[in-house]
Amino acid sequence: MYREPLESDVILVVDDSPSDLQVLETALEKGGFSVVTAENGEKAVQIAESIHPNLILMDVILDVINGFEICRHLKANPSLQEIPVIFLTNLSETINKAEGFEVGGVDYLSKPIDENELLARVRTHLTVQQMQQHLAIQNRTLQQEIKSRHRVEHQLEQALNFQAVVEDISEKIRDSLDEEQILQTATAELGKVLGINRCQIELYNLDQTQATIAYEYSNGLPKCQGMIRELNDFPELYQQLQEKMSLQFTEKISLSSSQHSPQTCLACPIFESQEVVGTIGNLRLLKPCHEIFEDLEVQLVQQVATQCAITIRQARLYQAAQKQVQELKKLNRIKDEFLKTISHELRTPMSSIKLATQTLEKFLEEESALQKSSTFSKVLDIFRQACKRHNQLVDDLISLCYLEAKAETMVFEWLDLNTWLPEIVQPFLERVSTQNQQLNLDISPELPLLKSDISILERIVRELLDNACKYTPVGEQITVSVQATDEIISLKVSNSGIEIPPDEQQRVFDQFYRIPHHDPWQHSGTGLGLTLVQKLVELLDASIELESSANLTQFLIKFPQERLETAPSYYSNSSYIVHRQSNPVCPAQCQR
Repeated sequence: MYREPLESDVILVVDDSPSDLQVLETALEKGGFSVVTAENGEKAVQIAESIHPNLILMDVILDVINGFEICRHLKANPSLQEIPVIFLTNLSETINKAEGFEVGGVDYLSKPIDENELLARVRTHLTVQQMQQHLAIQNRTLQQEIKSRHRVEHQLEQALNFQAVVEDISEKIRDSLDEEQILQTATAELGKVLGINRCQIELYNLDQTQATIAYEYSNGLPKCQGMIRELNDFPELYQQLQEKMSLQFTEKISLSSSQHSPQTCLACPIFESQEVVGTIGNLRLLKPCHEIFEDLEVQLVQQVATQCAITIRQARLYQAAQKQVQELKKLNRIKDEFLKTISHELRTPMSSIKLATQTLEKFLEEESALQKSSTFSKVLDIFRQACKRHNQLVDDLISLCYLEAKAETMVFEWLDLNTWLPEIVQPFLERVSTQNQQLNLDISPELPLLKSDISILERIVRELLDNACKYTPVGEQITVSVQATDEIISLKVSNSGIEIPPDEQQRVFDQFYRIPHHDPWQHSGTGLGLTLVQKLVELLDASIELESSANLTQFLIKFPQERLETAPSYYSNSSYIVHRQSNPVCPAQCQR
């Protein structure tokens, strides 16, 4: 199918015969084409270079320059080489048609010219030319699409690679608490991945007036690590960085005292989030001046800068915390040394006072007159009780001071609470009888053995019983009970007739705290007993709870499963170290 002639279609006819030119021009114009004629080769070249015709009809035999040479000249011009050339020959002329195709001709027409054949051949080659042009356009479009696709694929691959770099750098620095290691890793990894001349991290001082190059990676450029810049010397640069804006610019870098090299510089602020006031510093990267940092590279640097900000802040917080820990350790050590010193200093005179009291009592036994004086006896009793209380206070202070050392010397042994606990309760029977209280012992008959430090456990039980005796009113009951499950042993010391208010329950384990208005016997106390109990329970890997309601107060100690031994009977296994009482107190004897 031929394409229809267009008004813009121009046919150049080259022939040195005026009559032939007239015939060709008439036939072509009749066919709807615009025609330009030339009588020789030189004029033909000028017209072709001027108007770029759509097709050329070229007579082979011309004066001076033949058609083949003209065609060869036209095809040498890139802007004309796509124009189809049809050669015209006389039937009587002998020519080398192969040469015509070699120089770039597309067809031959023989004279005399047949009008229909002429128009058919012209339309055919214009159609072919148009199709070739369309194919060329499509090919260029396809090539552009392929290039674009390759560019997108390259960008995607680069983005994935950069993301992997960010993750790799983050993995290396996020768990580090060493700020120097963070800076070194970030600059070295960025410099190597991007293949740049230099990567630096600048950090600002506290008042943000100076920027110090804390670490750098350099590839052939002079080292600048440790150099300090005054921010006021570069106000426009650092103002934008402190406003958390990245920027790219050209900077002259000194290679020597007399030589400078322009470099493309990318500066990205180091900050954790938009909520953080101010910035920590910035990342600075250099490339040769003829190169720029692509968008993906800028995004990579920004992500690394954000990760650096997070890890640097973590490292600084850790260092500050470590400094506080060391200060607290120092203060705690001073406190412990003070308590130890003051406790020992208190104990020395109290030993003398106690000895003097005992001497005075012996002396009074010999002085019957003074012994009969009720006032003197009352004063002496006050003196004795004050001495006892002071000694207890000193003992409690020393116990608190040496709890940590005690943890290193603990000895765990297997013991049978059925035989051990009545022995501990025995000394309190006379006291509760004097105070008109009742002491009950309720122990489950099939308890597993308990592994514990016997001296510490004894101190705990005695402190709790002493506390119960102090605060239990006349006629009320004190109960020591032990129950066991598959997972725990529960030792409970409870007393009736008293209830601790909820707001007081939170403070009973505090040092030097005493519950007001709940001591019917006015025994007073050091305020350290329950503090000691709690810390001693923790040493045994157990827990203690306070419950107080419905006119009943109870302290519950729970021993974990790993402290229990579920052997059928400790009597049948001599490997157990069990505390035994030759004449244990039975529960009935505890009731008064």
